[in-house]
Amino acid sequence: MIRSVIGFINKRPILKSLVRIIAMVIGSVIYSIGVANFLDPNDVAAGGVTGCSVIMNRITGLETGTWYLILNVPIIFLGLWKFGIRFISSTAFCIVLATVFTNYFATFPAVTHDMMLASLTGGALLAVGMAIIFRAGATTGGSDIIVKCLRLRYKYLKTGVLFFITDLVIISWAAYVLRSPEPALYALISVMVTSFVFDLIMYGRDGAKMIYVIGDHPEKITERFLLEMNIGVTHIQGQGAFSGNEKTVIMAVMRKSLSPKAEEIVREEDPEAFMIVTDATEIYGEGYKNIFSEKI
Repeated sequence: MIRSVIGFINKRPILKSLVRIIAMVIGSVIYSIGVANFLDPNDVAAGGVTGCSVIMNRITGLETGTWYLILNVPIIFLGLWKFGIRFISSTAFCIVLATVFTNYFATFPAVTHDMMLASLTGGALLAVGMAIIFRAGATTGGSDIIVKCLRLRYKYLKTGVLFFITDLVIISWAAYVLRSPEPALYALISVMVTSFVFDLIMYGRDGAKMIYVIGDHPEKITERFLLEMNIGVTHIQGQGAFSGNEKTVIMAVMRKSLSPKAEEIVREEDPEAFMIVTDATEIYGEGYKNIFSEKI
């Protein structure tokens, strides 16, 4: 059902563009609420250009959202050079939205003045907003563009990890400007939450388990994998280096929730089997990601 709807939208350019715009607006609203009603009122400068904007607001008194726009101008030119006008136009649109919404929501009182609650909730809202915008093919500007540039060179690093590294610099600056380590520590908590939630949204569905089974009853195990779990199984022909005996190695990839069932089947059918269970962080193919899709 969902794939049919996506296919219907993708075949209609105008409808596809409208969905992208709606997604960017929703993502910007969520992001701005996290900043204006949770982080900013509690002096939590949670990294990136957003954190810089909070700090500059404390130094100059100019609105945080306005500083967000000012600081993003040079970074937009970097994005224009690296990714072209189509990408940067969407990002510029999101930056303007974030600026307007942040200044607007700042007119409302903070949702909470509990710094821990503000750090956790604000960090999660930032992650959700950014993930929606990233999925729409844009960014919220700032360190998003810098991180996207770094991803071009260091593809093996996840986006959330790169955000965490770059945000540490801003948090250190916040500790110096605010003359207190406490807001910086809460900012660190917020950044960690943002990194975790962002990766969970962007990569969580790709997380899977890969199982290798080397034993004497590959047929029975394979049959139960296919019938009871409905997962794909590959047989690899191997040979024991010491014994020289030919072996059929079972390789199967499955959702993490199915892993306990697979291990139970192996224990029941071949208790003496040699089994390797490992994490598979990115899976391409039927039931997972399209191999031709762009890495985010």
